[in-house]
Amino acid sequence: MEINIFDSGEVPRPKDQIRIEDVSVTPYPDRFRVLVKIRVTPFRDRPNLLLVAHDDDDRIVSELNIIETMHHDMEFTMHIRGVDDPAGAYALVAELFYETRNPPQDQKIEGFVIPKADEER
Repeated sequence: MEINIFDSGEVPRPKDQIRIEDVSVTPYPDRFRVLVKIRVTPFRDRPNLLLVAHDDDDRIVSELNIIETMHHDMEFTMHIRGVDDPAGAYALVAELFYETRNPPQDQKIEGFVIPKADEER
């Protein structure tokens, strides 16, 4: 008799098969924070992640380092910093790496927009 302890397709993979599977960014109503959801391939060896948000002028407005994550399905709150009004277009760059970031093992870029204070979503 075989007992599966992982969901179908959720079997942990070796380092060389680990990728960023999905990234989504949702602004909070206060407009100065965003909810980031990121999912990576289930892994045997814990990867590192670097999340960096850039504004439309390519200026870094938020950064988050995740060192040897234990989870393959994650949620984080990132704060938009250094702006008086956060309304505008942004890009979140997510990099997955092990020993070195140059180059990262995988990278995804997700665009998002923070609306003006008087705009409905």
